[in-house]
Amino acid sequence: MTILHLGVIDFPYANPPKEMQGNKPGSSPSGVVTTGDVATWLENKYHIMEVFFEANRQKIGDAMAESVTGALESLMMGKPNPGNPLLSAESAISTYFKQFLAMRQIEGFGIPGVPTQAALNGVNHRFKNPRGKWTGKGKDRKFQRNPRRPSFIDTGMYQASSKAWFD
Repeated sequence: MTILHLGVIDFPYANPPKEMQGNKPGSSPSGVVTTGDVATWLENKYHIMEVFFEANRQKIGDAMAESVTGALESLMMGKPNPGNPLLSAESAISTYFKQFLAMRQIEGFGIPGVPTQAALNGVNHRFKNPRGKWTGKGKDRKFQRNPRRPSFIDTGMYQASSKAWFD
């Protein structure tokens, strides 16, 4: 039986999300927060990968069929055995998931708390000033928020480290 796994490559966060800091449930016992910790926390709270799978079941099946067909055609043309006939499907599914987040598709499923308030407020920890910056001088000084961003793409590490694979 072939099993699709959706997950992340485990990398440590230099500045973990506030929800994950300290001795809260879901935080790492070592005190180092990783993309795996964040993915587990997000999945438990929002079911992001589960919703992605349910919304893209047909597309995922088509990618699997195309991948196996391509591997079989290559084999029949005398090329060496590719080893993993689902390799191109794994890559396609990973790309679909990243696009699912970037295109804000997750925000259309009625999940409580999605879009996230941080996304609506434009909080983006890839910027020097994650919430925005002050502009102008004197009485013309105003706080300008960062533009709205997709939910679950704050530092970009969760999205970038996402991966699909088959066993």
